[in-house]
Amino acid sequence: MFERFLEFVRSIYGTKEFIPLHAPVFVGNEKNYLTDTVDSTFVSSVGEYVNQFESSVVDYTDAGYAIATVNGTSALHIALLLAGVKPGNIVITQSFTFVATCNAIRYCGALPAFVDVDLTTLGLSAESLEIYLAAHCEVRDDGCCWSRVDNQVIRACVPMHTYGFPANISEIKTICDRYNITLVEDAAESLGSYSSGMHTGTIGKLAAISFNGNKIITTGGGGMILTADEGLAKKAKHITTTAKVPHSWVFDHDEIGYNYRLPNINAALGVAQMEYLPFFVENKRNLAKLYQQWGKENGLQFMTEPKGTESNYWLNAVITESQSQRDEMLEVTNANQVMTRPAWTPMHRLAMNADCSTSAELDNTEWLYERLVSVPSSVVLND
Repeated sequence: MFERFLEFVRSIYGTKEFIPLHAPVFVGNEKNYLTDTVDSTFVSSVGEYVNQFESSVVDYTDAGYAIATVNGTSALHIALLLAGVKPGNIVITQSFTFVATCNAIRYCGALPAFVDVDLTTLGLSAESLEIYLAAHCEVRDDGCCWSRVDNQVIRACVPMHTYGFPANISEIKTICDRYNITLVEDAAESLGSYSSGMHTGTIGKLAAISFNGNKIITTGGGGMILTADEGLAKKAKHITTTAKVPHSWVFDHDEIGYNYRLPNINAALGVAQMEYLPFFVENKRNLAKLYQQWGKENGLQFMTEPKGTESNYWLNAVITESQSQRDEMLEVTNANQVMTRPAWTPMHRLAMNADCSTSAELDNTEWLYERLVSVPSSVVLND
């Protein structure tokens, strides 16, 4: 079967050479805007392309406000700080995620608590969240949600829109609102994805997007904070630019800030990439249809977008029948220069997270880890 799969992937990309998991595509004004930035000499933290990039993301997502940062992890870090996460707090998230989600929580001095994911979305399970909160937590007179086990405040919940598939975000928000928990979306992988007509990252109070080199559009590195709250947006811009008080020459900083500014030269790349984002999304959705049809004809199950959502299909994913079949697929494809990858090691399995609490069951997380394989998902360009 996997030999046939290799032939199919090579027919899509039209090459017998190495096929990466996800490569950036530069087909627009990237070189023009980069040259313009170099000629202007404003290649670092000051320049008009940063403003243009933020505006283009706002226009596309209808987020309200967007604040560019140096990478997606820094965007999530600041989003959590703005959500009020403090040292000693607990932040609920999914174990089935990339390590950056937990790293950002740790940067705040907080402790992750892990719940399960849905098999249909790969994102945080509303049912698992409800079970965890009912068993461990209570809203006290101060209005905060407290863990009865640790006697710590549960400040935020961070669902991830895994591989671009929207999580069941509306139900998650309903639960978080009932427990007075701030919803912060990890939308790092889901630019171009929608849930019930709303762009991912616009349902929670805050969200983070990534523009790493392997994302649907890239600035080389780069990230973005999304929020509908003007006050939070101003605060985000202030503390990501070293908390400098505006002045023509005096260096006055009114609080601890972070040098998380996105350089203008990176933003120039982002402006050019945003001009092609609709094309990239359509292209990748067509690629997903090809994979899904081939899977039906050859007995291989591909992930499909959940009902009521529209995925950017950042990464297409196969659900194999067992861990042994997963390993066989990984061996055959990578040995033949077609890049595939397993899911990330679940966060609760990492030694650095041994001090974190979990829900009673993480069955779906373990099941997916043993079976999921992501396959080449770059935009397909035909000459």
